[in-house]
Amino acid sequence: MFSSRDVSVVVPGSDNRRYALIKRTIAHGEIINICRGLYCLAPEYRKKPINTYSIAQQVYGPSYVSLESALSYHSLIPEAVYACTSVSLKESKDFETPLGLFSYKRVPQNIFYAGVERLTDESGNVFLMAAPIKALADYVYIHRRDWAGLEPVVKSLRVEPQELAGLSAECLRVLSDNYRSRRIQTFIKGLQRDLSL
Repeated sequence: MFSSRDVSVVVPGSDNRRYALIKRTIAHGEIINICRGLYCLAPEYRKKPINTYSIAQQVYGPSYVSLESALSYHSLIPEAVYACTSVSLKESKDFETPLGLFSYKRVPQNIFYAGVERLTDESGNVFLMAAPIKALADYVYIHRRDWAGLEPVVKSLRVEPQELAGLSAECLRVLSDNYRSRRIQTFIKGLQRDLSL
């Protein structure tokens, strides 16, 4: 992936010259315009595959992958996820691109990256992914779920209870301190009770 700024560093001359070059290479199918100012090479010119999660951070940021996409990544939910869902500091927004649908939701929190992991795939692509419990907290906030513990997570999302058995009291405390949402506070207190933490 590369941006208009990257092109300006590599290709000398005027903005018009660079714009014409980008337009021509898109027309010839050599590069793909992901969204305004963000491009990638066509598949036949890539040395390694592009990771959807990696693209998500470039399309709209600052952001991290969360909600259904993170729950699917962590194998907590059985359903296939067709859009890449992320949480952003900015307003909620969706982007339909040639590489898929990217959806961003705003979730107010004290420390944006608390409970977010920096991961690298086998091709070296780097992306930011919510830990399972953070993805669940974001889910409760965005979908306005009045969940008061583990039972609705199991029934609604079909998450296996043992998947959350490894949570620590400290992890839940940090998460609770990070959100001001009453729904999330109620959800975390219920988890603490149900998991005896």
